[in-house]
Amino acid sequence: MTAFDWTKQPHRRFNPLTREWILVSPHRSQRPWQGQVEVSALNNILEYDPACYMCPGNTRCNGNLNPTYKNVFVFDNDFPALLSHAESAKMNHRDLLVAESESGICRVLCFSPRHDLALSGMEEKDIRGVVDCWARQFQELGAYAEIQYVQIFENRGATMGASNPHPHCQIWSTASTPDIPKAEQEAQIAYRKTKNSCLLCDYYALESSSAIRAVVQNEHFLALTPYWAVWPFETMIISKRHLGAIDELDSNERNALSNILKRLTTRYDNLFQTPFPYSMGFHQRPTDGRQHPEWHFHAHFFPPLLRSATVRKFMVGFELLSMPQRDITPETSAESLRAVPDTPLPR
Repeated sequence: MTAFDWTKQPHRRFNPLTREWILVSPHRSQRPWQGQVEVSALNNILEYDPACYMCPGNTRCNGNLNPTYKNVFVFDNDFPALLSHAESAKMNHRDLLVAESESGICRVLCFSPRHDLALSGMEEKDIRGVVDCWARQFQELGAYAEIQYVQIFENRGATMGASNPHPHCQIWSTASTPDIPKAEQEAQIAYRKTKNSCLLCDYYALESSSAIRAVVQNEHFLALTPYWAVWPFETMIISKRHLGAIDELDSNERNALSNILKRLTTRYDNLFQTPFPYSMGFHQRPTDGRQHPEWHFHAHFFPPLLRSATVRKFMVGFELLSMPQRDITPETSAESLRAVPDTPLPR
């Protein structure tokens, strides 16, 4: 019997963070594509847009006037998904119709006064300002008694549902811990109990030593395509030091995170020569007032592009009804991202 070839034959991979499986079918990566193709986005965005409700000095939808900010700018979301101090209510009808009220605070963080700059186009010193603001917002929102989790996330590009191209992210703080961070928390607790060590500390050590799936790294962070990645060019950023949240980063680590964000997003843009769409977010300890030694700070990037700037990955059929599946292996994706520079290419 011939040896199993993990690069060519179908197999399942286990995600220890969510304790779910993914089907990998590398033999399908050469199939011809006759699915959706889109026109590539043109990067002709203005430096300042008088019609943009996030640009400095402009009026937002609720009538509030933005200050003429010079770096970062935070404001309460004008159309929040959650409301603070919501009335408490629960409903349970025979354990079939179950609901409960959920309160929270939603904010928007503009990265820069420049309308045309994404993280990949910003200077590292300016990204450091964003990192510092993320840490302040995590502390401030997490200090509210009713807030148990602070989710920082960015949707880049109209493909990911971003309603405004101005570089920004959102910060949703919730009265309960959402399902995905909760699943990661339970997995990290279980790993700590059985292994007497940290899941992501061990994973960091394994991946940084092999470099098979590593994309870019520095003294304090590693960006890689995880072994269990679902999306074609999905990546994770993992801190080298064991810490639970962004506010625990020291000054050198904040500089290093700024560096890794710049280099990773630039590689994304260079891969298909397009402003690369993605959803990105940090996973970190809850703010419920309890100690969480199991938590290891990290970030996820989920980009939808598959083969080019115009061909996207969709979750359909088997993936919606059974389990996630991918054709391009994480190892191949990491190799592709490593092959492009992490400095901007001429457009």
